Amino acid sequence: MDYYPYHPYHQALMRSQKKFMQDLEKAINGEYSAISCYKKLAQLAPDKQIKNRLNEIRNDEQRHYEEFRRLYTQLTGGGQPTPQMTEQCPASYEKGIVFAFKDEQKTVDFYLDIANQAQDPSVKEIFRRAAADEQNHAVWFLSFQMKSPGPSEDERQNTEEYGAQGAMNAATLTVPDMLIYAIQDEHLAQARYEDVLNTFGYVRTFARIKEAELRHINALNTLFARYQVPLPEDTSQLFIVTPENIKRAYGAGVRGEIDNIAMYNKFLTYALPADIRVVFTQLRDASVNHLAAFERGLERE
Repeated sequence: MDYYPYHPYHQALMRSQKKFMQDLEKAINGEYSAISCYKKLAQLAPDKQIKNRLNEIRNDEQRHYEEFRRLYTQLTGGGQPTPQMTEQCPASYEKGIVFAFKDEQKTVDFYLDIANQAQDPSVKEIFRRAAADEQNHAVWFLSFQMKSPGPSEDERQNTEEYGAQGAMNAATLTVPDMLIYAIQDEHLAQARYEDVLNTFGYVRTFARIKEAELRHINALNTLFARYQVPLPEDTSQLFIVTPENIKRAYGAGVRGEIDNIAMYNKFLTYALPADIRVVFTQLRDASVNHLAAFERGLERE
């Protein structure tokens, strides 16, 4: 049988490989540009807390950049990419974080497209995890835009090992760990919003989201029973501090939902049973809606 090197199948394969390399080069350039931009934004940051968070985000981008470079070298048999700045970072902090938020959103979609089209499972995983990081970054840049009031001294509770903060600080996670951190954070949110209602009276946004948190807890309870994971004691009241005013209450809501979204995004980077993945995705998406509601409330105050 004669071999035709330009058979349509081989042409399609070559086109697919060429497109992937073009996308990979674009990803490398994007990360290279982000590293430079976020260094600049960290220098312009209005406070130490934001500066530290921007440096953490920049470290993520540096890690993506190195992963993509290694992948490029492997696929080209030792070749080295020549990264280029593709976009200029705005000169001001305010314009820079708006620019970064929009860029992170586009990058999430771009990386997920690459992951969906990739044939190699390891390549799929690299871009899927990078997309999850970029989604977290987008949420943080959105929070920077909202200029929510920072936590008071009393609000700085030791939650490094509890709820979303505990999940984000954990080096490794098992399914039981994730369920425990998730229900801790949902209990914490419900307790926080109940405290606001008891302090300031009926506020529709907090009342509706408090009801939603109860549904979240019920959904997680079902998973605890199904996977025979013991329910932890609800100690969320230990971490509740009554806000000074309703504006700080909205600000705490913004920060809490941002942490919650970041936690579920981290969980979703793991290989999960289908039912747990569905619940975590639904709770993450609900928190995105809650975040938008709190942001609107904060703008009104």
